[in-house]
Amino acid sequence: MNDGLIARRYAKAFLKYAVEKKADGQAYGQMRRLDEAYAAEAKLKKAVGNRFISADDKSRLLLAAAGAKPGDCLAKFIKLVISHNREGFMREMSKAYQDLYREANNIAQIEIVTATEMPAATLKKMTDVVKSKLAGKKIEETHRIDPGLIGGFIVRVDTVQLDASIKNELKKLRLKLLKN
Repeated sequence: MNDGLIARRYAKAFLKYAVEKKADGQAYGQMRRLDEAYAAEAKLKKAVGNRFISADDKSRLLLAAAGAKPGDCLAKFIKLVISHNREGFMREMSKAYQDLYREANNIAQIEIVTATEMPAATLKKMTDVVKSKLAGKKIEETHRIDPGLIGGFIVRVDTVQLDASIKNELKKLRLKLLKN
């Protein structure tokens, strides 16, 4: 069975449950922290997937990574996932839940990546231009510095990307030269 399909089905069911319990916003924050924990600590996936670690220990580990308390909606969801031996899909489930929550609540993600630190006023202007094109949507914005861009910037809005970096321009030039 497709891994994405499994994660999406569990995430959809969890979102429906969390909405019923009026805890969907809290669960969203916990799923974001869980995803960040997976990204920050590669050993988390190994530990959760280890068959020799007890279900209770896996549950405590995932709850701690998400910043959740026993009794929360997420705690019940984690127990369900572990009881069905699907804990290996937890990161994918957290990503799917975040996507579904953002879609249901009309939230757009904006990420601005620059080569160096940008003045706050310039960053605000860029963000305002993007926000004006997303009328009516709530915004989650992040700013990141990537010296590998050499110069310029990249703006990502959900799955759309505008790459105005020098690195990208050099790549295009190289491909053009190789083509001729």
